[in-house]
Order: sequence, then structure tokens, then C-alpha cells
Amino acid sequence: MYYKTKIKDIVRIPPYRFEEPLKEVAIKTLNETYEGRLDKKLGLLICVNAIDDISEGKLIMGDGASYHNVVFDAIFFKPEQHEIFNGEVIDIADYGAFVRIGAMDGLIHVSQVTDDYINHDGKRGALIAKESNKTLGVGDLVRARAVSVSIKDESTNSMENHRNSKIPLTMRQNNLGKFEWIEEAKQKSKKGE
Repeated sequence: MYYKTKIKDIVRIPPYRFEEPLKEVAIKTLNETYEGRLDKKLGLLICVNAIDDISEGKLIMGDGASYHNVVFDAIFFKPEQHEIFNGEVIDIADYGAFVRIGAMDGLIHVSQVTDDYINHDGKRGALIAKESNKTLGVGDLVRARAVSVSIKDESTNSMENHRNSKIPLTMRQNNLGKFEWIEEAKQKSKKGE
């Protein structure tokens, strides 16, 4: 889920940017500082998109930059347990499929792809259902549900930390799975099969 949140902070404007419009510089600076940061409560900060209020700057002896109290709008992505996502398969491993959901990635373990037994075909880079021959590969569009969400808070601006957050997904319910599978199931139900 995407959220818009108001945040209060202090932004440092370096002297070489004093001639530029203050709000534009503040947004750029805040994005450089916070974009990609992960907060356990708020989620992954996607971007700072607007400044609501910015105070007159204060100078600190020996620094030369101006410091401004600021209230800004930020967009966060925070997956919720049981939330349903449309996503794209970005990688296949012998234990499951990695799916890009919004700004993060989730994992569909082989046991959660279908009710069928799943084999990994390394040559094709696909997961194949034994009885139904359904295949799942890189680039496939899927609908999945978050089984649980474990977000790891970070103290640095490392993009790797949010990749350590775990979002296990399932496609083993009605109206979930590869888009083609969902459409096939709808057609069968219309025909009464």
C-alpha cells in the first residue's frame, strides 16, 4: 500500500545552492537524504514530493550552510499482511519465484505457487507444475497475497537493507496466480466445468 505522510525535520542547504529556489533545493536535498530509506512503521520512502512549510534559515558558526525547519509530504510503500499485489516475476530459483510488488520484492515459495507439485527447470529458468504443466517464468505477470510481512528497520541509507525485508507471498487461492491461469479458471467456471 502507498501512503502519503507529513514529516517534520531540519534540512541543510549548502551555500552554493543559496541562489536556487528554496523549496526546490529542499525537496532535492530531502530526496537525496531519505529516498530508499526503510522505516519499520512507515515502510520504504519512495519520494519527498512537496514542502508544506519551511522556516527562515539559521546559520551555524563554522558551517556556512543554512538550516531550515521543514514540514514535507513523503510517499511511502508499506506492504500489509494479506494485501493482494499484482507483480512481475523478476527471478526464478529452485525454491521459488521472486516477484516485484510495488517498490519491493516478495518471494513465492514453490509450495505456494499452485496446489500441484512444482519442479524447477534450470535450463528454461521456470517453475513447472507436474500434473497441470503450468509454467512460471521471468517476466510473467502474477497476482499474489502477502502471507506475512517482516520489515527490517535501517539506520543507513543502504538499498540492500530493504532487500533483507521479507515478504512471503502465496498464489494458492482463487483469483490468485499467473494472469493467464486466473483467466483460464474464469473461462472454465463460465462453462461450468
